[in-house]
Amino acid sequence: MRHAHEGGGRRQRFFGHGELRLVILDLLTRNASHGYELIKDIESMTQGNYTPSPGVIYPTLDFLQEQAFITITEEENGRKQIAITVAGQRWLDENLDQLENIQARIKARCVGFQLRKNPQMKRALDNFKAVLDLKVNQEGLSDAQLKQIIAVIDRASLEINQLD
Repeated sequence: MRHAHEGGGRRQRFFGHGELRLVILDLLTRNASHGYELIKDIESMTQGNYTPSPGVIYPTLDFLQEQAFITITEEENGRKQIAITVAGQRWLDENLDQLENIQARIKARCVGFQLRKNPQMKRALDNFKAVLDLKVNQEGLSDAQLKQIIAVIDRASLEINQLD
């Protein structure tokens, strides 16, 4: 039986502190949007790997508006249109290196996500994790056995890396 404090429970955050602000501003450079559309755009960008909740998006939008990086205007239908401001574009331009790092990380995480969608790959990865979990967590695993397991993983990584 696995307990939360034993690890493996909570997933790593998709965006670090302040990174979602840059992603939203970048999306707004393409066209003005609405909160729900931004949620869907981010979900699409991450290939379904991450969907920000309204409880994350709307406070972020409030912060961006307070900083005068976006404007939020009420439309006739009651929806709110969100647009980037000149100050927002300037802040985005000043942080392009960080935005590029975020985009590269998203791309890398999505590649792994696509790999796991293949049924044979998913089966192989699940089997590998199950065997590894059983071996490493069994009672009485010696240091020598642990070193052997690490060596097998390293060799497998090297072989995969050398595939044409």
